[in-house]
Amino acid sequence: MSKQCYYEILSVSKSCSEADLKKAYRRMAMKFHPDRNPDNHEAEIKFKEIKEAYEILSDSQKRAAYDQFGHAGVDGSQGGGFGGGGSGFGGFGDIFEDIFGGSRGGGGGGTAAYRGSDLQYNLELTLEEAVFGTSVDIRVPSKQTCETCDGSGAKEGSHPETCGTCHGQGQVRIQQGFFSVQQTCPHCHGAGTVISDPCDDCHGEGRVEQKKTLEVKIPEGVDTGDRIRLSGEGEAGINGGPSGDLYVQMHLKEHEIFTRDGNDLHCVMPIPFTQAALGGNINVPTLRGEVSLKIPAETQTAKVFRLRGKGVKSVRSSMTGDLLCRIDVETPINLTSKQKKLLEQFQAALEKGGEKHSPQQHGWGTKAKSFFDEVKGWFENEADTK
Repeated sequence: MSKQCYYEILSVSKSCSEADLKKAYRRMAMKFHPDRNPDNHEAEIKFKEIKEAYEILSDSQKRAAYDQFGHAGVDGSQGGGFGGGGSGFGGFGDIFEDIFGGSRGGGGGGTAAYRGSDLQYNLELTLEEAVFGTSVDIRVPSKQTCETCDGSGAKEGSHPETCGTCHGQGQVRIQQGFFSVQQTCPHCHGAGTVISDPCDDCHGEGRVEQKKTLEVKIPEGVDTGDRIRLSGEGEAGINGGPSGDLYVQMHLKEHEIFTRDGNDLHCVMPIPFTQAALGGNINVPTLRGEVSLKIPAETQTAKVFRLRGKGVKSVRSSMTGDLLCRIDVETPINLTSKQKKLLEQFQAALEKGGEKHSPQQHGWGTKAKSFFDEVKGWFENEADTK
């Protein structure tokens, strides 16, 4: 069963602001929290959906991925659970920590560790590379752990100092009306430490901008829009957090002969009108070499021939698509006087045979005459009524 849209779950528009998102989450989380709805299974399910939606949409990078790719763009982003002990959902304090920015990655105090950002790399492939698979090297700019300070952000010989505002907790507790809630420490931004003597290379961030070369193996049959996930090849985490992932997204270049539609290929084959009339064999290019195609006599323009198994093998199954070859009957040009005279004689011979040589032309002419007679009668009736 398809998952419901996250925006619909929170009853907000796709263009809603972060503030509106928080308000909607707070209102609905309070309404459906299991502590307020004991023994209500439907409320429990609803609360899970609300929390999952907010966890994705409140993260700007995950929200951008969801807006572009839907649920496929954030699959694997959510954790396996929604809280600690008891009911499995936590108390109301958990809700307000989510709303007011409390960091929960550090497990309740101390230096907070953050997962690195996911990255996306757009890779252009030829049709042949996509069909047969290949291996390519890509250079990806990303933030990696600073080797000079080993990610601490502090200059050699010095160390990060405990934050005097939060006393190393990474969070401060503030009063919001009747509620006492936690917020990320504004001084150390949740790290729990401050750097008074920063590293010269990373300037205290613990990460530096680098380009790394990665080998990407492209399986057979990939298509535009397919993605390959390279786990841990995104940006380095902060304070020892895990690295993000790298998503390599496929884009196929335009081919001079074939166009692709899923696992099928399409091409247009021009043939002379004499061959279309008399029939014969033509050589049709495929991605695996030429094949012979028999053209029946009296073949018309736009006739499509299907060459089974000459398309693309699916990346997700063992099925192989077809090649659909569309015939384009070509009118000869740059004729000599002799050739024109022969065609005139040929045309005269056709006209003696009447409509049997050009049934479509004569059928169209009959329809056109009927139409014009109808229009003429309509105008005559209009004139008689005036």
